[in-house]
Amino acid sequence: MATSLLAQDATNSMPAVEPAPMTTPAAPPAAPAAEPAPAMPAPAMEAPTNAPAAPEKKKTAKKKAARKSTRKTAARKPAPELKTVPLIAGPAVVSANHVNVRSRAGLAGEVIAHMTNGEPVTVVEEVHLKNSGPEEPSAWAKIQLPSDEHVWIKSSLLDSNNAVAPKKVNLRAGPGEAYGVVGTLQRGEAVQTIDTKGDWTQIQAPTNAYAYMAAQYLKQGEEATTVASIPTPEPAPETNTMTEMPGMAAAPTEPPTTADTNAPAVATETPEPAPAATEPPPPRIVEHEGIVRGSFSIQAPTRYQLVSPDTHQPIDYLYTATTNLDLGRYKGLHIIVTGEESLDERWKNTPVITIQRIQVLD
Repeated sequence: MATSLLAQDATNSMPAVEPAPMTTPAAPPAAPAAEPAPAMPAPAMEAPTNAPAAPEKKKTAKKKAARKSTRKTAARKPAPELKTVPLIAGPAVVSANHVNVRSRAGLAGEVIAHMTNGEPVTVVEEVHLKNSGPEEPSAWAKIQLPSDEHVWIKSSLLDSNNAVAPKKVNLRAGPGEAYGVVGTLQRGEAVQTIDTKGDWTQIQAPTNAYAYMAAQYLKQGEEATTVASIPTPEPAPETNTMTEMPGMAAAPTEPPTTADTNAPAVATETPEPAPAATEPPPPRIVEHEGIVRGSFSIQAPTRYQLVSPDTHQPIDYLYTATTNLDLGRYKGLHIIVTGEESLDERWKNTPVITIQRIQVLD
């Protein structure tokens, strides 16, 4: 009987436990709903208060950058122009050693004499070759041939008194008509003979005999020199004045009226200034030694280039923004050039140097 009663109690207790699950589900939904609450306290309420501060700092930084960029732009002064002084008729001095004196302008002329540094010459005029070679100077000085030099005249054109018989005769740099003409003589002018070679007679050079030498090897007075240079411009003092930039509202010239004061904030909002441009890298100033050579390629960035004196390989193309510097005067000359080196915009592997200073070497 005891066993039966225990079995009956266990059977009757089961229904009492079953209703419990009907009340339990209501509690779990409430617990998950309460869990997200800690993620929405103070930060959500403070965000509107601090939100205006961040854009304000960003605008201030942009204004400072724009003001700094404007001051730097205003501080840059245009550099003075490079100038090459042409030779004029009159005295000059040789500025290099062992300079060739030729019978005609250009490297095709025969070398008839040599002059060295410090020797005086008299310039007749400066001439320019239109189609000079890649390494040939285009500017040449026509000079009076020194009196101690000798020229040649055809023997049959002299009479028994060593005077010119025809109306006009040419003087040559050597004993033959293939040599360049270095002067003329008129009928009746007497000559001083030195030597005879075949049908030609060597005579003392008259005062009107002339020859040629590269113009860059001569200097006159204080202005003409073998060094052309640009002084480094001094930066202008910085000021607090900021020039008006595109996209920036102009400063008001009159105080706002009552209507402006009462206007909505949106109407008076100042547009954001344009973002400041990234500062360019500092210029690359270099100094190279080489020989100036002409370039006639239509793809070359300039007409002149600097080549190595040893390998004759290109170093830089030479560029100048001024029209007063004739780079043709330096063709074929050994120089040291200083300037800003960069890459050509069209061909990124082509170096170009903007000339600031040129020094001609002996």
